[in-house]
Amino acid sequence: MRCENQVINQILDAYRPMWSLKHAISLMGWDFETYMPREGTEERGVADSQLHMLNKDLLLNKDFIGLVESAKKLGSLGDLEKGILRVLDREITKEIKIPKELTEAESLVRIRGNMAWREARAKSDFKMYESHLKNMIEIKKQIAAMRGYEKHPYNAHLDTFEEQLTVDDLDKVFSVLTPRIQKLLKKLVDSGSPFCKENKLGKSKYDIKKVDDLNHDILTLLQYNMKRFRMDISTHPFTETMGLNDIRITTRYEGIDFKKSIFSTIHEAGHALYNLQCDQSLSFSPIEGGSSLGLHESQSRFWENIVCRSLPFVQLIAPLIRKQIPFTKQTTDDELYLYFNNVKADYIRVDADEVTYNLHIAIRYEIEKKIFGDELSVSEIPEFWNDRMEQLLGVRPTKDSQGVLQDTHWSSGLFGYFPTYTLGNLVSAIIASKMRKDLEDYEEDIKRGNFNPIREWLRLKIHQYGSAYAPRVLLDKSLNEGYNPDYFVTYLETKYLDS
Repeated sequence: MRCENQVINQILDAYRPMWSLKHAISLMGWDFETYMPREGTEERGVADSQLHMLNKDLLLNKDFIGLVESAKKLGSLGDLEKGILRVLDREITKEIKIPKELTEAESLVRIRGNMAWREARAKSDFKMYESHLKNMIEIKKQIAAMRGYEKHPYNAHLDTFEEQLTVDDLDKVFSVLTPRIQKLLKKLVDSGSPFCKENKLGKSKYDIKKVDDLNHDILTLLQYNMKRFRMDISTHPFTETMGLNDIRITTRYEGIDFKKSIFSTIHEAGHALYNLQCDQSLSFSPIEGGSSLGLHESQSRFWENIVCRSLPFVQLIAPLIRKQIPFTKQTTDDELYLYFNNVKADYIRVDADEVTYNLHIAIRYEIEKKIFGDELSVSEIPEFWNDRMEQLLGVRPTKDSQGVLQDTHWSSGLFGYFPTYTLGNLVSAIIASKMRKDLEDYEEDIKRGNFNPIREWLRLKIHQYGSAYAPRVLLDKSLNEGYNPDYFVTYLETKYLDS
């Protein structure tokens, strides 16, 4: 990326080594989750922490900070140049307050804690992981105090993942969303909705190789360029971005309930598309990649739920499914549609349907808010989790792997991340509403497998800008909306009650 302003170009030149370190950290993170031998944990922890330290040294170098400060005083900067300065200023402001020793400690606790979490989850024993979680929370509390915050210490971490997001914002969202979803869920269950009926397809074992082939068929249908993109397998599906031309996703294969693998794949591919469709001129700059996790999640949830769980898409891929999965040969398109959209209150977030999903997030949000508000101790988390799951979803975990140990996020120190999933759901429904008005042949295009109009709409409205704009600014600029839950609830009610 080159700009007209020479000071900005100097900043970009100085940033390139930082970009390279982040590239290496991303590659090691991907390897850690996919192919690294277990005994490499301690060495990887040291390497990861040292690369983070090197990046911090470069970011906080007085000459680099001087360049950024001098550029902030310049007039007549373009939007991309302002975006570069905004992103770097946020990063510098956050990092300059945290001592190197704490950054290094957090990195080591993250690597060790993640491996401990894996073992604890496999044995469904929270006690094996409790001390690691406590260590991470103590570090995160120190970081919040050092960075500073208004009103609530949790705000310091929310802002990390969604710029300027606060507890007040989320309380407003969940106070509307949670009761309306509970009401909708009760209506579906009480009415004996076909969406709630048990589906035999979810109980049949599948050939992993065949479903892997099916996933690749779907990615081809959705027009993914495998020269810039690849898919592997991990315990917990994720997307890792090395740069705009090396983006990797993972999926999972459990051998039963094949929709889990399909929609894990599509979900992560939605994340990948955001980066793949960023303007190439943003490469190697601080503003390549998505504006925020909420915006990123809106892309994955839009593709996973709104496009690919729709009846036109089911009709499109039904022949591919019947080709690869023999026990579906006599299944009708409508039966596949009901299977893909089955609504059931259950334990596991990543398997949750789009009706109940945000109730899972509400539980995690409440826990994180209470942790950083010193209202909940680490030892109390499992019981609180189980109580709230029973209250909101009507099911109570009988083992830790169904409850507190199911997600990897806390082991990686990602406090403040979970609420962005709900923001993503809200924004995905806003996108769908606006897109349907702009694209007259929206459903027909899906039915025909023509995804160019949808991809191009997303590129023009969201993807091309990378993170040049703060998320709220981009939402207002492109969608003329904020984090409005009404679109999402209307989408659910129309799909599940009116169909």
